[in-house]
Amino acid sequence: MTVPIVPPEAITAEWLSSALSAGGVQARVREFTQRRVGTGQIGQSIRFQLDYSDAPAGAPTSLVGKFAAPEPDSRNTGVLLGNYRREVSFYRHIAPTALVSIPRCYFTAFDEETHDFALLMEDLAPAEPGDQLAGCTVDQARLAVLEAANLHASHWDDSRIEQLDWVSGTQAAGGAGGADPGALEALWQAFCDRYGDRVEPDMRRVGDRFVARYDRYDVYYRGPKSLVHIDYRPDNMMFATAAGGRPVTVLDWQSLAFGCGVTDVAYFLAGALKRDERRRIERDLLAEYHQRLSERGVRYDFDQLWDDYRSRAFSLFLVAFYAAMLVNQTPRGDEMFLAMVRSSTDQVLDLESLAFLD
Repeated sequence: MTVPIVPPEAITAEWLSSALSAGGVQARVREFTQRRVGTGQIGQSIRFQLDYSDAPAGAPTSLVGKFAAPEPDSRNTGVLLGNYRREVSFYRHIAPTALVSIPRCYFTAFDEETHDFALLMEDLAPAEPGDQLAGCTVDQARLAVLEAANLHASHWDDSRIEQLDWVSGTQAAGGAGGADPGALEALWQAFCDRYGDRVEPDMRRVGDRFVARYDRYDVYYRGPKSLVHIDYRPDNMMFATAAGGRPVTVLDWQSLAFGCGVTDVAYFLAGALKRDERRRIERDLLAEYHQRLSERGVRYDFDQLWDDYRSRAFSLFLVAFYAAMLVNQTPRGDEMFLAMVRSSTDQVLDLESLAFLD
């Protein structure tokens, strides 16, 4: 039986029972509660607490569902960029071989015409989500960097990925998947207009230079390709707490691409650590990332890796101002996007990455 896609407010106990059955759990949900969780900009996540009238041992007592954003701007962005199709396809086709810690997925559904979708995943509590604004600890950063290496090593230069048109940057998707330079310049100007003096002079200098030479940035990397999460930051991770949970689990696969893997590391470290802390340990963390790749059978000269890392220091900057102008505006979103541009500017200047745009 096909389980229809419905919005969270239309979900019933019968629907949850059918979705679980589709995922191999033969249980009958008697009643449930639901509440929105997380701060997703393009999708909405709902936690369901379940009470069964009949269920096998080990049936989940809670689930987290993910659905299209209810806000029109955010939803339209998710549809335009193929985010919803991409995430469902990731769980269906790549998750089993990605070597990265992800939640168990019980149910996936996607409508090719409307782009409505539904995912039902395990509830990872008592692990808790990271917070982009608060940052994370050095130990958490190390876990995230090593998990990135696992992901990147899993399909390193894998020609089969090139045939997937739903993964950005593949041959089947049309190549590099870079942004249109004219549109990018317009979005950057709109970002500066919106936030005014909150965009500090050095942030403007980096942004102006970046959008003017984006064509150079877009073609610079021509090395081996791997899966790239793209939005690899604390908000899209769950970390263990004193009460338990997995050390780290990676969420939100809406932007999956095939390209320069170390982009994820530059993106993460730019925003997850305070500036002084990042400067103190980032090369050591890159060495640990390099070692994990080696353990997974990847050969990558460290000096080349370091140059590639420095050249990708614009990644957080790009996503921050681009996304800010495409999703529904919120107070937390304003703070987050400005903080991302601020910390990425610091990384670009610290690593002298503007030289890669010459």
